[in-house]
Amino acid sequence: MRSVAVVVQPGFAPFEFGLACEAFGLDRSDDGIPNFDFRIVAPDPGVVPANIGFSLNVEHGLEAARDVDILVLAPIPRAQWDRVDERVVEVVRAAHARGAWLLSVCSGAFVIAAAGVLDGKRATTHWRYADTMARMYPRIDVDPDVLYVQSDNIITSAGTAAGLDACLHLLRQELGSELANRIARRMVVAPQRDGGQAQFIASPIPIDTSLSLAPVTEWMLQNLGAELSVDRLAARAHMSPRTFARRFKADLGATPAAWLARQRLLHAQRLLEETDLGLDRIAAECGFGSAAVLRQNFARTMGLTPTAYRARFSCAADAASGSVPAVAEAIPA
Repeated sequence: MRSVAVVVQPGFAPFEFGLACEAFGLDRSDDGIPNFDFRIVAPDPGVVPANIGFSLNVEHGLEAARDVDILVLAPIPRAQWDRVDERVVEVVRAAHARGAWLLSVCSGAFVIAAAGVLDGKRATTHWRYADTMARMYPRIDVDPDVLYVQSDNIITSAGTAAGLDACLHLLRQELGSELANRIARRMVVAPQRDGGQAQFIASPIPIDTSLSLAPVTEWMLQNLGAELSVDRLAARAHMSPRTFARRFKADLGATPAAWLARQRLLHAQRLLEETDLGLDRIAAECGFGSAAVLRQNFARTMGLTPTAYRARFSCAADAASGSVPAVAEAIPA
């Protein structure tokens, strides 16, 4: 087991807090998923009021978070941004010093920022609060246009559902994509949205459904090994390349190239986990062209080589041994 603590403070946001509970706190051992030793902690144990008229009875103080492997910071009210509880700040610094994961949801990023461990790093928070965070912490590279950011062992995320994307991103690294996908299926959510996707998508549901890009993206997923230029995709969508690129970014929150690169990498992960195909074959099926290009892209994004990834997360190896994958050592991306 690995241990997780979620820090709640007065005025916490219930939904964002609940995301961490859903991601790390449920017993999913019947689905072959290792449990986490899950703890909810507060600076002052006892009754902790939420921001919408009810309270949570928290049993554990911050001392229960001093040895955890993952520390999650729930959002805090605006009034606390410039006076973060120093006791929480100390716990964050100690967790960072021992190499634990730090994960914030929405304004929880202000807690990590107050600890100074984000200085010189890239981070995000809800787009409405990004300018404030950038002014308060000029040494942090605040990106308001992404769902989540990983900087070494620190993951900061935007508001609401982006926190779930960040949790799944961390689970994918700890457990592998196959088990992370099982968790996502249990939640009935998409397995993973790319952290680089925009927080605000101009037209998530096209007014004219005949203009939906879904048929094109489905075709892209079925043909990842092919040469998929913007010109070719635009022709399939019956649009000019310029219009297609603009519409794609507006509808999906990423450029065609960025979206395609992420899908190819996810497919490579699945093949590494579920098959014994060689790297040249996987590279060809995923559209990387060669094993060398696959290695370069995989290592840059995942922080380890395809061979090392397969050794840790291969389902074939687990089936042969009759075990489920052990929780992996944290790998910075």
